[in-house]
Amino acid sequence: MVFGLVALVWRIVWGIGWRVAAVLGLVVFGATFFFMQQLPPVSDLVDARARGSVTLLDRDGQVYAWRGETFGGMITSDTVSEHLRNAVVATEDKRFYGHFGISPRGIASAVRINLAEGRGPLEGNGGSTITQQVAKLLCLGVAYDPKVWKSESEYEEDCRGGGVWRKVKEIPFSFAMEWKYTKAEILTIYFNRAYLGAGARGFEAAAQRYFGKSAKDVNPAEAAMLAGLLKAPSRYAPTNNLKRAQDRANVIIGLMEEQGFLTAAQAEDARAHPAQLSEAASKNAGGFFADWVMEAGPAFLTSETTEDVTIRTTLDQQIQRQAEEALQYVFDTKLKEGSQAQAAIVVMSADGAVRAMVGGRRIAAAGSFNRATQALRQTGSVFKPFVYAAALDLGYSPADYVEDKPLTLNIKGSGPWTPVNYDKEFKGLVTLTQALQESRNIPAVRISEAVGRKVVRQVAADFGVKSDLAAGPALALGASESTLLEMTGAYAGILNGGSSVKPYGLVSLKLQGDETELIGQSGGIGERVISQDAAELLTYMLSQVVERGTGRRARLDGREVAGKTGTTNAARDAWFIGFSAQYVVGVWMGYDDNRPLAGVTGGGLPADIWREVMVRVHKGVPPEPLPMIVPQWRAPPVMGGGAAASSANVPVAPAAAGAPAPKPAPKPSASGDPLQDALKEALGG
Repeated sequence: MVFGLVALVWRIVWGIGWRVAAVLGLVVFGATFFFMQQLPPVSDLVDARARGSVTLLDRDGQVYAWRGETFGGMITSDTVSEHLRNAVVATEDKRFYGHFGISPRGIASAVRINLAEGRGPLEGNGGSTITQQVAKLLCLGVAYDPKVWKSESEYEEDCRGGGVWRKVKEIPFSFAMEWKYTKAEILTIYFNRAYLGAGARGFEAAAQRYFGKSAKDVNPAEAAMLAGLLKAPSRYAPTNNLKRAQDRANVIIGLMEEQGFLTAAQAEDARAHPAQLSEAASKNAGGFFADWVMEAGPAFLTSETTEDVTIRTTLDQQIQRQAEEALQYVFDTKLKEGSQAQAAIVVMSADGAVRAMVGGRRIAAAGSFNRATQALRQTGSVFKPFVYAAALDLGYSPADYVEDKPLTLNIKGSGPWTPVNYDKEFKGLVTLTQALQESRNIPAVRISEAVGRKVVRQVAADFGVKSDLAAGPALALGASESTLLEMTGAYAGILNGGSSVKPYGLVSLKLQGDETELIGQSGGIGERVISQDAAELLTYMLSQVVERGTGRRARLDGREVAGKTGTTNAARDAWFIGFSAQYVVGVWMGYDDNRPLAGVTGGGLPADIWREVMVRVHKGVPPEPLPMIVPQWRAPPVMGGGAAASSANVPVAPAAAGAPAPKPAPKPSASGDPLQDALKEALGG
């Protein structure tokens, strides 16, 4: 009786069971066949990106930065290094060559682990095979549609999502892949589509990005590090934390040894010689510079490109490192630990080719804000050379005299304005050279008023100071704001003999594999602003700032240099900009929140940073004289019909042999000093 009842139940269960199984089998077969029919050739699946990448080359053609997701070109499971193929299989799916797309043992093991750790059976460890991971990378056949998804990353995040329905759908899709493709082809898709951190899509791009070599050439230690990225690309990226990436690689090496892919000796050698980053990857050079260059081209060929682009730039990686080291050295040796002060550096050639750019110190909360190109700060006295440039171009000489005595101007709508000198002293009659070398404010205002503010503004603008320049007399004292890049480019115009400069970093832009330039050089030398004589006389005056004036801390032994200090109201900004015969260097220092610097002027720490940069970039570079004219000196003029006025601080220097005489004054002089006559006329007698 009992036996008959059991047999009846069995027949019912079996009858229902095989019918349900048959239906499920037909459904799975139908879904598998449907997906198989939809799958395209392997070559159509290797590049998953909707957008392209940008590879940036330095002045010597060496890679120093990447932007966007790079794709190194199609590789196959047969052409990659055997060690890489084995590392991926050992890490992700040791039964890969023996299953048909899913691994029941792997799924059962994953469910057991998830339940043991208090998670749902399908939460956490999924027990996915490589085929299933490729199915996810292909988003189970759902193509990216920019009208549906806000971004590629949101689309891919959804593709990686779990859920019961997604897991169920994954099974026939994986079967379809095993039906349509060989194991080697499935690995090929995986090797090309997997994201491996630092913007690298696929193992070829990752090998190039991290090691500077092809995926076919990686050794066991490098292969293990690349395979280790599959678990968590951002966390284990060696550019984020090399030690963490090496520790993860050691785990992979153990798996490869355990599964017979490496001998004990090979595994030991791989542990003893862990993978190291390539020089370009370890330096991570020119980040601020690369971001600036990316902005120089149109977005559809840079930040939003759908093609792979190569940009040749002006960056000199050695100079970039030297500038970064110089900044770090000064802050380490001359500032209190924990200082939040920021600084920026620009190094360029006289034609405006930027060789290095430091957009700020890497400290907490520094962010990616580029203080060299984006920060508009008051220029202070680094603006004064353009006041003197206007005067010199009108025919005045560095040896002409100007009065340094109390001055009050009535400003329409504002009332009386009385500038003061930094030292609160008055020197009487001083030469233009002395006025600039000591950065005296009152003489700068007098000269600006004499030649005309409009002329000064025009000269500064023509030299490349494009920011909105002040309209009042404080223009002469640097009341306007500008960027360090603009100001450094303006000084380059002085060095090159008086022509404007547009700073540039982009030399050429091409599609990868194409020799035709889509974009050429984006800047360089432009129109003449002042005469060459005026530029060379101004260079002499700036050399005296370093030799005798406020910039003495910037002097270089055995090399002629010229420059100017600058400190703004309440010392919120401190500058030093100057040049040798080879390079123009600009330095800015201040706080991001615009609070005052304590005890810092342009002739202090900025001059120290400038000097450290110049010492480093000129190592092994033979000294060359500056292109300058030493003026003819003469006694102070007779003022008011009396004896010659005198000043104990007026420099006396002989005329250089063969130096051309200064240009004649533009109009007759009653007092014997044409500049004084112009000043008196401009200031109302």
